[in-house]
Amino acid sequence: MATSNKNLSAYNKDTVPNAGPLRFGLVVSEWNPMITEALFKGAFEALVDCGAQKSHILRWNVPGSFELAFACKKMIMTQKVDAVIAIGSIIQGETKHFDFVCNATAKGIMDLNLQMTVPIIFCVLTDNTLQQATDRSGGKHGNKGTEAAIAAIKMALVGN
Repeated sequence: MATSNKNLSAYNKDTVPNAGPLRFGLVVSEWNPMITEALFKGAFEALVDCGAQKSHILRWNVPGSFELAFACKKMIMTQKVDAVIAIGSIIQGETKHFDFVCNATAKGIMDLNLQMTVPIIFCVLTDNTLQQATDRSGGKHGNKGTEAAIAAIKMALVGN
């Protein structure tokens, strides 16, 4: 397991650029809200901790993870943001729907990263159980939202 010996919330603030001048977009899925709200909180708090101004953090909600790619693209096209974090939680059910949503969401966000000039950070948990999602959204493995925020800051400054 990739997260078994890693705390997703751990970062060395001395190695993270100042986020003060940057603007961030967070697109948050409303599906599995207990998980996505915790991921949002982790991302928001890490951005602010690293200097981002609260007024420079824009949040849009979407119904589910499948809709993240469209909203991320729309946000980049209509808002002045330096990086976007796509936040979602897909938990395995009894059908293949899980596989289709996971694959489409990942591919959609990857494709946008290749097409657009603003980085989109993949903060979508794809877990087998609710417990696994809980463990990665502020539980025993830390918070993937925090990790995504640090990636967003670094990626917003790539090439600068």
